[in-house]
Amino acid sequence: MTVRIHVQVAYALPDRQDIVTIELPEGASVQQAVEASGLLQKHPEIDLSRNKLGIFAKLVKADQVLRDRDRVEIYRALIADPKEVRRQRAAEGKVLKKGGGDAEPAV
Repeated sequence: MTVRIHVQVAYALPDRQDIVTIELPEGASVQQAVEASGLLQKHPEIDLSRNKLGIFAKLVKADQVLRDRDRVEIYRALIADPKEVRRQRAAEGKVLKKGGGDAEPAV
């Protein structure tokens, strides 16, 4: 008798999430779950050589063995580098503070 596990595979798009619940044999890997989910066919933009994978928001390798009720997540590539965005915001903030403007002094 083969023990089966139940897992969810999730792929989040900007406007919605695609979540599939599947049943796999015990000892199945993250990659096997993604392949069995059908999400690769439904979303051809997913490239397992580039997209990162996780279980409950923790990055894992594709060969990570799953446990019952795990949630596998397929992450999309970032559009912008978060560090660069913070740098730009900080630079804009400095420019705004330097000017002083026409504000009247507080009384």
